[in-house]
Amino acid sequence: MIFSSLLFLFRFLPLVLILYYACPKKLRNLVLLLVSLVFYAWGEPVYVILMIVSILISWTGGLAVDRFLRAGNERGAKIALGVSVAAGLSLLGFFKYADFVLRTINDVTRSDIPLLRLALPIGISFYTFQTISYIIDVYRGSARVQTNIISYGAYVTMFPQLIAGPIVQYKTIDRQLRMRQESSEEFADGVMRFMTGLGKKVLLANNAGVLWDSIRVMDTGNLPVVTAWIGIAAYTFQIYFDFSGYSDMAIGLGHMFGFRFLENFDHPYLSKSATEFWRRWHISLGTWFREYVYIPLGGNRVGRLGLVRNTMIVWLLTGIWHGADWNFMLWGVYYGILLMLEKLVYGKALERLPAVLRHVYCMIVVMIGWYLFSYNEISGGIGYLAAMFGGGGCFMDRGSVYQLYSNAVLLVILILGSTELPRKAASGILAKVRSSNTATVVLRGAFTVIVFTLSVAYLVSASYNPFLYFRF
Repeated sequence: MIFSSLLFLFRFLPLVLILYYACPKKLRNLVLLLVSLVFYAWGEPVYVILMIVSILISWTGGLAVDRFLRAGNERGAKIALGVSVAAGLSLLGFFKYADFVLRTINDVTRSDIPLLRLALPIGISFYTFQTISYIIDVYRGSARVQTNIISYGAYVTMFPQLIAGPIVQYKTIDRQLRMRQESSEEFADGVMRFMTGLGKKVLLANNAGVLWDSIRVMDTGNLPVVTAWIGIAAYTFQIYFDFSGYSDMAIGLGHMFGFRFLENFDHPYLSKSATEFWRRWHISLGTWFREYVYIPLGGNRVGRLGLVRNTMIVWLLTGIWHGADWNFMLWGVYYGILLMLEKLVYGKALERLPAVLRHVYCMIVVMIGWYLFSYNEISGGIGYLAAMFGGGGCFMDRGSVYQLYSNAVLLVILILGSTELPRKAASGILAKVRSSNTATVVLRGAFTVIVFTLSVAYLVSASYNPFLYFRF
């Protein structure tokens, strides 16, 4: 089940909200746990068992770490921490990477080991990282241990951010799990944020995806440069509005239930370097790797060679986290090298360039990165990369002109939508009517109704509604 589906919008969510607010406050974490398990089980019932096992391992591990620390047994706490983290990573590794390892062994040794062909448990990368961060934070003393398994289970399984984040660290919502305050204002903000995300996903990402899918299947041997760049631009916008739209919906749903999740995107396509881009994109993942991998390795306090080593480790792991294919590892290595070049080689020279040139540079390297990300079969994508740089035989043809003409409005909307202009325009309009509560309510309500109506109309009439981050 995905948020941008009629089933979720008209059945699941209304029923959950009614049940949640009909229950006493002391039972609401239990309600969240149960409905989240139902949400997860809707597509893959068997993997609910895996999720429950992950919850039990990490919850028990947190209790053991806390007990050892209270007894002054540092060694025992480290062992409990190591065992718990290893167990969580083992589950992730087995279900996500077993077949990749077997395929690699078969390719290298020319053997024929049968693949396990395990279905990837949806959201396993996200909730595994959440459970690991919880245990580490208990060990560090930055989060207090959760003795109530219902509340802890609600944290791990919470359906708003279960499937694709943002990755919520336990220490950021510990207090909210215990004593959050739901309100009509918070609920209204949540609805507004949810509808913003729904519109980004359904109206923008899906249409960008249709354009990308129509171009990526073309013969790359005759693909003009302009057409190739239109295609990768469409994918660039699709993955942004798809993932940031989901994050908006998750944050909005959190508001509806009284939770405040941290932001996950900050207009990344306004960046002027790859380094800045990764401070703005998937913020929760970057924060996780910085706090639990990069800094423990020594961060940037280990000399130049140590800095290169730590950065490449983090980005190799970032690539592996995204998927069990060589293109994701190549994508991670690409960004590791790129960020090191910016930091150690040409970063200062880049800062002296005009802002426009820095932005052009950033978007070019980001779009090349998305090319690497989009092709699971590297050999199948080489032709497309060649076409982007003239390997298709010509710069532009009639098809390129047609693609530009027929998608001009969509491309302009996608460009403007990825900037701060919509937010600033909305803030300006609301500021003018701030003195009138009625006008503010009417405008917000009109926006919600219009986006919801257009999105539902699209979902009713269209069969194209993928969600890219489901596979991660």
